[in-house]
Amino acid sequence: MDWIWGRYSALLYAWIGALLLFPFVDEQPLSGPLSIFLLALGLVGLMDFFQKKSALRANFPILGHFRYFFETVRPELRQYFWEDDNDELPFSRNQRSMVYKRAKSEMAARPLGSIEDMYREDFTWLNHSLRPIQVAADDFPSLVGQGDKRYHISLLNISGTSFGSLSPPAIEALNTGAFLGKFAHNTGEGSLSKYHEAGNGDLIWQISTGYFGCRTPEGRLDRAVFAEKASNDRVKMIEIKLSQGAKPGHGGMLLASKVTREIAVARGIPEGQDCISPASHVEFTTPRELLEFAEELRQLSGGKPVGIKLCIGHPWEFISIVKAMLELDLVLDFITVDGAEGGTGAAPAEFTDHLGCPLRDALIFVDNTLIGAGLRETVKIAASGKLVSAYDIVKHCALGADWINMARPFMFALGCIQARNCASGQCPTGIATMDPKRYRVVDVAMKAHRVWNFHHHTIRAVAEMIGAAGVAHPKALNRRHIVRRLSGSEILLADQIYPRVEPSALLRGEIVADQRLAVYWSKMSGASFQPTA
Repeated sequence: MDWIWGRYSALLYAWIGALLLFPFVDEQPLSGPLSIFLLALGLVGLMDFFQKKSALRANFPILGHFRYFFETVRPELRQYFWEDDNDELPFSRNQRSMVYKRAKSEMAARPLGSIEDMYREDFTWLNHSLRPIQVAADDFPSLVGQGDKRYHISLLNISGTSFGSLSPPAIEALNTGAFLGKFAHNTGEGSLSKYHEAGNGDLIWQISTGYFGCRTPEGRLDRAVFAEKASNDRVKMIEIKLSQGAKPGHGGMLLASKVTREIAVARGIPEGQDCISPASHVEFTTPRELLEFAEELRQLSGGKPVGIKLCIGHPWEFISIVKAMLELDLVLDFITVDGAEGGTGAAPAEFTDHLGCPLRDALIFVDNTLIGAGLRETVKIAASGKLVSAYDIVKHCALGADWINMARPFMFALGCIQARNCASGQCPTGIATMDPKRYRVVDVAMKAHRVWNFHHHTIRAVAEMIGAAGVAHPKALNRRHIVRRLSGSEILLADQIYPRVEPSALLRGEIVADQRLAVYWSKMSGASFQPTA
């Protein structure tokens, strides 16, 4: 019965059909092509039957291929036919639609009310004022650094987008959009490429564990090359990447299919080989050495602001960095807090799902630590990690951020459809690929204006939201402005949920409510990332 009705039936009927049609090849026009098709299908079935690599294909010749086909197109079928408008996988249809409309300067209003379940646990909102004010939309800049190289950074900027992970025209369009909107574009760890410079936008040069673009053959920092590139007027700040939210404790990955000759030259790596960044830096091993390294980069760059990017893991390690700042009287100009929910083109699944601190909790901890150490006014905080809307900006500013970095929403503005095929080099929209036949479709001028539009309309939405809350600037927001539902009948202000630390309380030896600080502050020093006891 398996041959007639069961698992081998497709193989049997393919051969029967080919043999029955063969005598009529010369008489019926369609018999020839159909016979050849059935014969080819039969040969595929025979190969399936005798091969040992796939048990499914051996037990279900021909039919087994349908399983692999539907598995391949499952993300597209789910996204276009079965995904709910509010399913975040990883961004919902509503979120993507909002970005697309703002990028095209179309009305992003929503009719007939919210589709959010406002009574679900963890739902949050911004409290409004009975005396709203009119707020002029600008970039709400933050002043970063000291001296004449200080930089006024916009409230919203493009997060790390590496040349190689993204295609040449995608990088150029992002940077051109940053130039049009007067905001900053982070290079990502893949070096300062000519495409990052092509748009004349402001740049934050990210220096990772691989020191790409300024590395010696041995994989250490080449000071002379760094100084030369950092002197570029387009480079406004330097960011030392310690870890990344999508894969903390794991170096960056650029698969061999994307490592073209141009990429290899830009990064200083072999062509056609997987580019795996080291998990940690070789230029420093202690918190004090990190700060001395940051100061060296500041001097080599002519005094430009220098900061770090990290995903919070062991809380005592960040405390040791803050302790080192106090001990050496050397401060970082900014800290980029990357949440574990952040994305990347390629990361191990377990790292993506179960490693690192989510953004909200990490941001509170970093803010509390700097406040308690009396450094908050000097050290600025940026937040990144699965943020997309004006409300995301407002909420995280209220929780402690000075500005926000986004990557994927700006990729949506370029035309990304969330195919989630970034690592293969086969991106359907030409954004995350190094295949010229694929990225030829990216129109730099048009996409740059969409990047600018998204930034512009999002900043306007921020201005309207904070005006509704009765404040004139995101800096005036605090944890009392955000409300969070804990259950169907209980709501609390964020200020009541998260521990509060008074300014310089740690320096005065006062007991603080944040248990991570209460336990580890006294056990750490700038000499080591490890607790003393």
